[in-house]
Amino acid sequence: MKVAFSTLGCRVNQYESEAMAEKFIREGYEVVDFDTFADVYVINTCTVTNMGDKKSRQIIGRARRENKAATIAVVGCYSQIAPNEVGNIEGVDVVLGTRNKGEIVYWVNKAIDEGKQQVQVTPVLKNDVFEDLNIEEYQDKTRAFLKIQDGCNRFCSYCLIPYARGAVCSKDPEKIREEVQKLSEHGFKEIILSGIHTASYGVDLEEKVNLVDILEAIEAIDGIERVRIGSIDPTFFTEEVVARISKLKKLCHHFHLSLQSGSDETLRRMNRKYTAKDYKDIVNILRNSFADVSITTDVIVGFPGESEEEFNETYEFLKDVKLTKTHVFKYSPRKGTRAATMEKQVDGNIKEERSKLLINLNEYNEGQFTEGLIGTEQKVLFEQAVQSMEGYYEGYTENYVKVVAKFDCDSVIGKIMPTKLLESKNDYAIGEII
Repeated sequence: MKVAFSTLGCRVNQYESEAMAEKFIREGYEVVDFDTFADVYVINTCTVTNMGDKKSRQIIGRARRENKAATIAVVGCYSQIAPNEVGNIEGVDVVLGTRNKGEIVYWVNKAIDEGKQQVQVTPVLKNDVFEDLNIEEYQDKTRAFLKIQDGCNRFCSYCLIPYARGAVCSKDPEKIREEVQKLSEHGFKEIILSGIHTASYGVDLEEKVNLVDILEAIEAIDGIERVRIGSIDPTFFTEEVVARISKLKKLCHHFHLSLQSGSDETLRRMNRKYTAKDYKDIVNILRNSFADVSITTDVIVGFPGESEEEFNETYEFLKDVKLTKTHVFKYSPRKGTRAATMEKQVDGNIKEERSKLLINLNEYNEGQFTEGLIGTEQKVLFEQAVQSMEGYYEGYTENYVKVVAKFDCDSVIGKIMPTKLLESKNDYAIGEII
């Protein structure tokens, strides 16, 4: 039996897809590419935006066209928030919520045996979100996502994730150490610590422990050479925190700090917990503490009530702060959030115009950052061959710049190699392995 996965959304979803894949492998399944014939297709969904729901439905249709007799399982946040809607999509055989992914093989086999749809969506009040995540092996031997936290207590006015994932729940520190050790033994060089609101790690634990404590514990584990933090709330980076993490040799100098807007008024309506000045101060602290630090972000355009003046504040802020990369999202109303009922919803054409302006600015800033590294030597973890360039392989620097370099064989995959950056191609660099 063959199983294929399609994963939308955040790094937590990517981690959980790997965990589900391992469960299928243990039951004798073969994991194959999603665009090939499979007996089972698993779509791990995201519901942050309406576009995420739409993409999920499109992927379901694509899987059904690939194999009309396949069993299709739709799991994750979209299923958690709208199980009836998902269950009514033609061709869906299994519907599982965020708390039920660990039972994926059972429900798929049950659907196959009984020949009828299986729906299992447990309320998000339970704190059993890590029971299914004992990963023994990944398919990819370069980087591994390690989920250390789930849930969110912030309730941003545009977001459904606290309803889909529940309250903050942190993985036991000792279990994290065990899993990092296991990943090291399986040959991984880099791990990415992931969570829904990673900065809140530890607030629910009796033991006084936080994310910095975890980073310091991982520093002492042999084999792992790089540790990267997934998307994180900018307010995590106090001067005290930065003073501690700046001493860590394995921590990658790349931080994804969600901004969402450069206008204080927009941030207030979003229920974000910082101002534009707060954000800039944090960026400056990081830049003063880490050489060649890369700071990436997310921004929403067209949030309800965003005037031309507020958008211009965001544009000028991004122009001034010069972040490495900005992911631009057009605001999408989500039923059940406060933002969906706010007055002054922004016209779609205006959202499109503002999005294009920020995308163009991002392309310039991203190119400038890469150009600034040309001529320097960087450590690159090579991950795979470049399909369109024979003899070339691609990987990432510690500050998450994509590098393409020529090598005489694929033994470079999974290795960290000193590489001189020779030429900027805007969103990646051409390098020479030293």
